[in-house]
Amino acid sequence: MTTRLQAHARHRSIRTLALLPVVVAATMLVGCGDKQKADSKASQAAARVNSDEITVHQINQVLERQKGLKPDQADAASRQILEGLIDQQLAVAKAEEQKLDRDPQVVQLLDATRRNILARAYLERAAAAGAGTPTADDVRKYYDTKPALFSERKVYALQEFTVPAKPEESKTVMAALKGTKTASEFIEVLKASGLKFSATQTTQAAEGLPLNILDPLSKVKDGEALYVTAPDGFKAILVIATKSQPLSFEQAKPAIEQFLTVDRRREFTQKEIKNLRATAKIEYIGKFAEKPASGASASAPATETAPSTPEAAASTGLDANALSKGLSGLK
Repeated sequence: MTTRLQAHARHRSIRTLALLPVVVAATMLVGCGDKQKADSKASQAAARVNSDEITVHQINQVLERQKGLKPDQADAASRQILEGLIDQQLAVAKAEEQKLDRDPQVVQLLDATRRNILARAYLERAAAAGAGTPTADDVRKYYDTKPALFSERKVYALQEFTVPAKPEESKTVMAALKGTKTASEFIEVLKASGLKFSATQTTQAAEGLPLNILDPLSKVKDGEALYVTAPDGFKAILVIATKSQPLSFEQAKPAIEQFLTVDRRREFTQKEIKNLRATAKIEYIGKFAEKPASGASASAPATETAPSTPEAAASTGLDANALSKGLSGLK
């Protein structure tokens, strides 16, 4: 019985925590609204919820975070956002009525959110001011060194096969697969091997593929496959068909500039964190003193790497999100 009660209590706690981000976000937005009330010229009321006011400024704050929103969608989106803010305000009012803003757990979450926002704001502003912008030569060089993304860009129809196998089995099956000439032959060889496998099919433009497999994949002919090996098996990325869709330098330039700007700011942020650590007095205490983590480098985003051979490509699968956000504009 005790175990069941404890499990029920944990479940209730988890549900409460799931709701807290909404309440925290609403509290921050309402806080912004309170400041704006002092200057009626700077804002305009969009709605009143009991005695509280929701402003156009609050709506615009949320609207600015809606990436890819077209101008003709702004009005409908604004109305949707307003309804969401009204719901939030109603929840915040009840939370304050029940004095949840004094609950130790909520106070801790509010403080953690505040710290996260402050740290982010500093790093983003420092990077924007200190990272600089890519030069025309930088942009041109990136274009010229990435033909698979731009001047020789393709759209790929692919089938990805994931095959769990022992190293010797992988070697034997891959040798047989390399002798096939059609997709149907490829599948028949896999079936005949007796190994279990899973298959997925996708159509992706070059920028939708991970950078670390793009170059080797661009050299694979239709009907052939790129193989990615691992100790527990291999992946075979079969190229069903390709269609050439090159991008000129002028077409690619805005996306490259954005990508390089983001990349510069990421590198600047990593260096800034290292500099801050170097000048700070950091003391690990208790069990954390035994084996400190490797610091900022442990959580730093991985840099782009290119495999030396198709077989050496990292086993990352065909995740379209693996490509940095800046190049999404190429689609």
